[in-house]
Amino acid sequence: MCGIVGFVGARADMQEILQGMMDAIAHRGPDGQGQFIEGPVALGQRRLSIIDLEGGKQPMFNEDGNLAVIFNGEIYNFQDLRAELEQAGHTFATRSDTEVLLHGYEQWGKEMLQRLRGMFTFAIWDRAAQTLFCARDHFGIKPLYYYCSENGELMFGSEIKSFLAHPGFHKELNEEQLPLYLSFQYSPGENTFFKGVKKLMPAHWMEWKNGVLTVQRYWRPEFDPDDSKTLEEWEQAISDAMKESVEAHKIADVEVGSFLSSGVDSSYMAALAKVDKTFTVGFANKQYDETDYAKEFSEHIGVKNYAYRITPEEYWANLGKIQYHMDEPLADAASVALYFVNREASKQVKVCLSGEGADEFFGGYNIYKEPFTVSWYDRIPLPVRRAVGAAASLLPPVRGVNFLVRRSRPLEERYIGNTNLMDERRKKKLLRHYTGTVKPTDLSRPYFEHTKGQDAVARMEYCDLNLWMVGDILLKADKMSMANSLELRVPFLDRRVFELASHIPTRHKVSAEQTKIAMRGAAEKTIPAKTADKKKLGFPVPVRAWLRDEHYAATVRQAFNTPAAARFFNTRELNRMLEQHISGKRDNWRQIWCIFMFLVWYDEYFVKR
Repeated sequence: MCGIVGFVGARADMQEILQGMMDAIAHRGPDGQGQFIEGPVALGQRRLSIIDLEGGKQPMFNEDGNLAVIFNGEIYNFQDLRAELEQAGHTFATRSDTEVLLHGYEQWGKEMLQRLRGMFTFAIWDRAAQTLFCARDHFGIKPLYYYCSENGELMFGSEIKSFLAHPGFHKELNEEQLPLYLSFQYSPGENTFFKGVKKLMPAHWMEWKNGVLTVQRYWRPEFDPDDSKTLEEWEQAISDAMKESVEAHKIADVEVGSFLSSGVDSSYMAALAKVDKTFTVGFANKQYDETDYAKEFSEHIGVKNYAYRITPEEYWANLGKIQYHMDEPLADAASVALYFVNREASKQVKVCLSGEGADEFFGGYNIYKEPFTVSWYDRIPLPVRRAVGAAASLLPPVRGVNFLVRRSRPLEERYIGNTNLMDERRKKKLLRHYTGTVKPTDLSRPYFEHTKGQDAVARMEYCDLNLWMVGDILLKADKMSMANSLELRVPFLDRRVFELASHIPTRHKVSAEQTKIAMRGAAEKTIPAKTADKKKLGFPVPVRAWLRDEHYAATVRQAFNTPAAARFFNTRELNRMLEQHISGKRDNWRQIWCIFMFLVWYDEYFVKR
């Protein structure tokens, strides 16, 4: 695990520039660094040593020295691939998984990507062909950003902040991303808040040759239900697949721990992993605290639990640092708690297992129950529902009203992912420069078009796999772990596990009463039923209550009345929204937090820096 940076474009001070880029992501790899500079290319890597601690240094080269690679991630089937490559005549100089990428690219070219099982971004420079080849893993567990300068230079890196050290990078806000962020609560799609900076999307590769950049998708996570198996057969298949995946994800030359909340995903993971240490964070307010449960469950499975209670003061004090590490604004309040659990874990171990991906694979979000609830309403003619929804949209957004508005439109018109914070009418009121040219559904539409004919839950899962999971869940998992020099591994997000999950029929995933039906049944083979059947809560954070405390509300109010706020927002509307929440007239905490996090992030990147 590490961080990678690089650029193509000859300069006199290439070593100095590359070092500056590497220094910006030193937190991703405090154990060492390596560089390769030759002709127009500069490759840099910061290393967090996990496998082959002595021999895995990067950049790494193949036998004849023609190929150089820098790599961020882990290849969990590297031993099988190595054996296959050795049979084909390749000679290995190390025990590391990195070297498999070199020989695999020699042997199979771009088709190597279809064979990899793991989380990865990497860059391979072919010295003879003067070609750069980069790729990102199938689900987007590891990030990679790129930027083409006005001078025709290409920059790439694990984090956007590394580009700030390159003189060819022009830092400019991409304000067009702001309306999308206000709906999604994260920065969706391939564009970013930095003009010209793009994300290499999951399951994509890019190639730079003769000044031309080509980007292409190499794999899709398709759902193809199989009705031939019983629920009990699916439960056993999940149990077998997860045991194997967890074992594969534990391969390391350092100690591995596991995160633990009160939910089924992390509890199941911790029980399967049989690690020595689990890590939990909570809050002093018992309503938002999971530490007692974690201690009890850890004792049940015979491991030591390390728990930490976050104080409101330190939660708020670290917001700027956290948004800086995110690279782009993220309004998911749980990301702050994730920062602290990673911080605590990093004091004890170098690698931790976590439960991301279970909800998207096995139907875990409560919103997936929606097609099975009040289903009679969907049989009302669409024009009638649209008329009712239009009238309801003029009322205060409470639960019943939200239902009428949401169900007044077909799924593909209303569902953009697990979170849909603000509609166009609200954004038009809030934003000073609202244009409405790009709607949230413009990003989700291709995923619904691709899944035409499938049931509603499968279509939502596919949308979430491509938008929500990448933009929110995996962003915070990577950035918060790497901010603390900790490698986070996600055994649910495994190709073999998905191959199984993709065939489970929706009726074995979700009903009106329960989510993750088959997965919970599998978990019951390992953990107590009361834990396996526990309702999904997410990561509870007391922000709603804090925003009604004048001490913290004052911090937000101050941000809402800065020149930065006035540049982007109607500040009168911001203050009205805050006062409504404080008084209890409206529950606006998510919308307030979304805007506040943008302003905190903007302050980090465009005011302080």
